[in-house]
Amino acid sequence: MSTTQHTTGVNREQGPGPRPFPVTALSLTGVLVVGQLYAVLPLLAPMAQSWGEEQTTVAWTVTAFAIAYATGFLASGPAADHFGPRRVIVVGGLVTALLTGAVALAPNAAVGLALRALQGFAAASFAPAAFSYVATRVAPERRVTAVTWLTSSFLAAAVIGQLAAQTLEQSIGWQGVFAASALSLAAAALVLHLVLAPDTSPKAAVGGAFASMFGLLRDRRLLLLYGATATLLFGFVGVYGGLEFSGPEWLAGDAQAMLTLRASALPAMLAVPLLGSRLARYAPGTRLPVALFGAAVTAAATGLVAGLGPLALGVSLFAFAGCVAVAAPALVQAIGVRAGAARGSATALYTFALFIGAGLGPQLATVLSALGFTAVALGAATALAGGGALALAALLLPRRNT
Repeated sequence: MSTTQHTTGVNREQGPGPRPFPVTALSLTGVLVVGQLYAVLPLLAPMAQSWGEEQTTVAWTVTAFAIAYATGFLASGPAADHFGPRRVIVVGGLVTALLTGAVALAPNAAVGLALRALQGFAAASFAPAAFSYVATRVAPERRVTAVTWLTSSFLAAAVIGQLAAQTLEQSIGWQGVFAASALSLAAAALVLHLVLAPDTSPKAAVGGAFASMFGLLRDRRLLLLYGATATLLFGFVGVYGGLEFSGPEWLAGDAQAMLTLRASALPAMLAVPLLGSRLARYAPGTRLPVALFGAAVTAAATGLVAGLGPLALGVSLFAFAGCVAVAAPALVQAIGVRAGAARGSATALYTFALFIGAGLGPQLATVLSALGFTAVALGAATALAGGGALALAALLLPRRNT
């Protein structure tokens, strides 16, 4: 597999758009949108107090969002193929902003739960359409860097969303956090309407888009890649969930240390996109198994060095996040090469698998927490190594129906 394969054949609708600003705007919006999944975590206690509910009950607002979010990808991918990514991004962003603001007005947990589910479904409009836009409107020589920035923004949202929500809640309350998020999402949608290139036409029929999605699931190589995708955030969220549930003794009860450790991943996520031109020298099918096996090794390392103190754990988490940040765009590119014109549907399935894994990650931490953080980290490492094996199998699978 040569490096030219991911810059040709992905898209036959190349349009203008070599400017970097649309990619910057998409990445910043990605932090806002995906951050809505994680921002509620530091708000659970004040939301529970406001609604007169137990915190465990309010925690279901996280699950409701995550399930609706993952499910929404299955609709937004075909929608991007039919209506065009720019329309889906802008309209979906405005609807997400409206529903985000509505959560701030929820009078009780039942209404809040329903609104969070609707918010998650609407938020799912962004990621597949953004990937589709990059594949069709960004110049091939810049595509690897663009996809890397986009996927890194999704990963960084897990940290930035919590940090921002925790900081803002202290001054404007949890309702204010949702209101500020709504205004930011609406502003981002309007900016993207101005900076993104117009959609081309005609587009595929919706029925045809859904048919192409089911057709993708008959491709053995894509099935292997989707399986590898599911392990990525499963391992990533599992490791960080393990720190929360069963971290080393020196970390117990130290909220500031926990935030610092979470923030240690940000430099790696920012550094990887800057290396995009160098990473582009290697085909995504080559980068992918290397990055996943690297994530497995560094995940195991976090468990083995956690008891040595914050420096050792912080360094291992930095390396772990870096491997994950390399693997995520490689998956998108490998899937896009295989899917061809059905890139919207293909990336919808990618994001569905990715966030299903993210939703199951905390369960890994919960199940193994009684055995300690090392067990959680080794469990995540095992899953990521399995993902690496699936990616390698996809690379070595005899070519058929290409």
